[in-house]
Amino acid sequence: MEDQNIEIQKEQPKNSNLWLYIVLIVLALGLIGLSIYMLSMKKNLNELVKEKDRQRVELAEELQVLLVSHDSIKMAYGELSDSLYVKDSVIQANAKEIKQLLNFKWDYYKIKKKLTRLQTVAQTYVLQMDSLYTVNHQLTEENLQMKEEIKIEKRRNRELEGIKNELTEKVDVASVVGAYGVTASPVRVKGSGKESETDKIRRTDRIRVCFTVAENSIAEPGKKTIYVRIAQPDKKILAKGRGDKYTFLYKGEVLQYSIKKEFDYQNKAIDFCIHWNRRQSLELQPGIYYVDLFEGDHNIGSATFELK
Repeated sequence: MEDQNIEIQKEQPKNSNLWLYIVLIVLALGLIGLSIYMLSMKKNLNELVKEKDRQRVELAEELQVLLVSHDSIKMAYGELSDSLYVKDSVIQANAKEIKQLLNFKWDYYKIKKKLTRLQTVAQTYVLQMDSLYTVNHQLTEENLQMKEEIKIEKRRNRELEGIKNELTEKVDVASVVGAYGVTASPVRVKGSGKESETDKIRRTDRIRVCFTVAENSIAEPGKKTIYVRIAQPDKKILAKGRGDKYTFLYKGEVLQYSIKKEFDYQNKAIDFCIHWNRRQSLELQPGIYYVDLFEGDHNIGSATFELK
């Protein structure tokens, strides 16, 4: 019995050691498995972090491409883009929000959703800008065409005005009461009243101006006045006086006259001889004298004579 107990006692330690080894092996295997699992989890976490960073970079690049494209479109359309100021403000505000989400705590799907919505808004902006450009281009074309038509119409009006003025001038010229056969002669008056022509200053008592008013069927009939200006060699006018009584209006200018003839014109030719009488105190000059006839705003005849 004693021997049996000894054998049993010897077997018990062996069994205890075996179980201990088994437990140690199991624990070692567990640690090894846990280590492998932890390494696998770390690797997966690193890959997730890398994937998150890659996604963040992709989203940031998409946002940057959208903003660069948007700025290029605004620059290309110039002042026309000002008309979509409100929509541009919406795009800028959303872009700023997405940037903030990317720089801090962010959710891929949330940001992706916002970025997709922003891309849709940006596309709408482009479509509206294209539409505005098309309308503006059409309006510009119509405006240019209208301006060209206005230029053509103005040119036509100028041409018509020129033709009208030319015709008016022709009518005015044709309707002028003209004079022909104009002569001017210094004369001496004898005691009997008979006149004789002379070219001597000391013998000149008067200057006789003769002319024929021409027939003109289109001239306006009625009272007419012909003013005669006799200019000395020094260009001074032989006038009866220096007051306004001896002046007339010619093309807006006030001129002195030497003598005048009032008559009733009925479109028929009329012969006239009128006289300028010399004052005894007036000293005449030797040289060429110039005689001009005026009716209205027209110089209708002229003549010259000489005194020695």
